[in-house]
Amino acid sequence: MPVHRLNNIPGFSIDQVARAAGSDPDILRLENLDTDLPPPKAAVEATKAAVGLDEHNSYLPFIGQQALRQGIADKLNRQANQQYTADNVLITCGGTEGMFDALMATIDPGEEVIMTDPTYAGMIYRVQLAGGLPRLVPFMQVENEWRLDLEALKKAITRNTKAVFLMNPSMPSGAVLSLHEWKTLSKICLDYDLWLIYNAAMERILFDQRQPIHPATLEGMAERTVIIGSVSKEYRMIGWRIGWVVAPRPLIDDIARVHIYNTVTPTGIAQAGALEALSEKASAFQQVLATWEKRRDVVNEQLENYPMVPAAGGWSQLLDVSPFEMDAAKASELLLQKGKVAVTPMTHWGRQNSGQFIRIVFSNEPVERLGTLGERFGKVFK
Repeated sequence: MPVHRLNNIPGFSIDQVARAAGSDPDILRLENLDTDLPPPKAAVEATKAAVGLDEHNSYLPFIGQQALRQGIADKLNRQANQQYTADNVLITCGGTEGMFDALMATIDPGEEVIMTDPTYAGMIYRVQLAGGLPRLVPFMQVENEWRLDLEALKKAITRNTKAVFLMNPSMPSGAVLSLHEWKTLSKICLDYDLWLIYNAAMERILFDQRQPIHPATLEGMAERTVIIGSVSKEYRMIGWRIGWVVAPRPLIDDIARVHIYNTVTPTGIAQAGALEALSEKASAFQQVLATWEKRRDVVNEQLENYPMVPAAGGWSQLLDVSPFEMDAAKASELLLQKGKVAVTPMTHWGRQNSGQFIRIVFSNEPVERLGTLGERFGKVFK
């Protein structure tokens, strides 16, 4: 008999699709948030050099190496025009651990957390594991873009609301919040004394010349924003499992206590690589960004006649299968069987925006293979 905290928490459908796809090289792998673009070469070399060194083979320091913590603070100070120091930074075993640590330190059981609909299932169910109650506010399709329903957002706030927890660019939709949406969110956080837990894992992965807007730059928000980042997406270092949480003190000290009793310490040799990655030249990042944007464009060209909102950022976007009189699970199954395309159904990734969508990840296949999508989809949707 499962414990009560696991009630209504489903398994991860990504794993199920990946297992079904197996190792067939003809299958287009669009189901998981991976990328074939390599990490910064200097980060790989720094990781190799750290292997076997005593300073990288220790539990200490539990909260992460000082140089990396300071490097993250410097990065955020450039982005958000703040004055963070290493004392505001905790290094975690990936951004996903950081999300859970932050939730455990900011909400009590039974308190509500505002989230977007859809959003990363790993965010929704970490809220539930922490004892929180997700309150989902829908994205709406407006002129071929995702826009947050601001009226629904205002109505979702109750006396029991404790935090707003969101990702920008949002995953799985690829939605990017506008300045107006950010300002509305910040006013709500200030008016109702809420924490903003900001998943910034993809904040620089923006298309069509969009520019990042950091919520900590908005008036009054630096002292109530918890920033979660990692080297997994922007730096293509998924396997390193290094993330961070940046927050005001004394909250960061509380988050660190959760971290210490959760995982104790992040991987030493991976921290050496992460520190080196932070110095990647802007021109190098622009090259990988251009590659991801081109791949997104090819997906949109191939599937131009399907109901799909182009991603404004991130690695994925959503396609609505409901006009074909099937749900996402069935569409995923048929695409794998008939089209040799692996995609994940969004059944548990929202409420209003969930079971009608499949997610298409465009970051892990070259344009030549993505150029076969139209033919492959045509075998299923006729």
